[in-house]
Amino acid sequence: MGNRLSKIVTRTGDAGTTGLGDGSRVTKDCLRIEVIGEIDELNSSLGVLLTEEIPAAIRDALLGAQNDLFDLGGEICIPGTNIISEAHIVRLEELVEQFNDTLSPLKDFILPGGTRAAALAHLSRTVCRRAERRLVHLANHESVSDLARKYLNRLSDLLFVFGRALNVAGGRGDVLWVQGKNRGTT
Repeated sequence: MGNRLSKIVTRTGDAGTTGLGDGSRVTKDCLRIEVIGEIDELNSSLGVLLTEEIPAAIRDALLGAQNDLFDLGGEICIPGTNIISEAHIVRLEELVEQFNDTLSPLKDFILPGGTRAAALAHLSRTVCRRAERRLVHLANHESVSDLARKYLNRLSDLLFVFGRALNVAGGRGDVLWVQGKNRGTT
């Protein structure tokens, strides 16, 4: 990459536009840029989760996801480009199975929480779901790879499982939803 990113202040976006990877310029509030921003926010939320003490296998999977998300952002930044592959989806599915197999069967809905790391995994899951919704909206208006959407869907599944696994790793169980807990109270 060399000096490719050496100039940070370019002033090219001062008029409310930004450049896509194909050289075209779009408004900063266009749907494609919103999706890129959602993916960037997801990547940043994973970065916050990675500041916690977490098992090495989960850390490695999250670092892999961060790299994938950079690729996904690049794919969205260059209309018509396909970077996310079926192999990305399969890898996430295998991770979901691997980590979920170590957990007790889920019989109730759970609340985000428990350990700080688990809560951050659940927060990242919700950011992932929002990114997925925005990507679906973009796909309703412009051409977007189905694999990009599937990737975010599988990643949110993985983050849910990681939330549970991180509670176990932290010596906590799932935080269970208690139906009707506060009904009838004033």
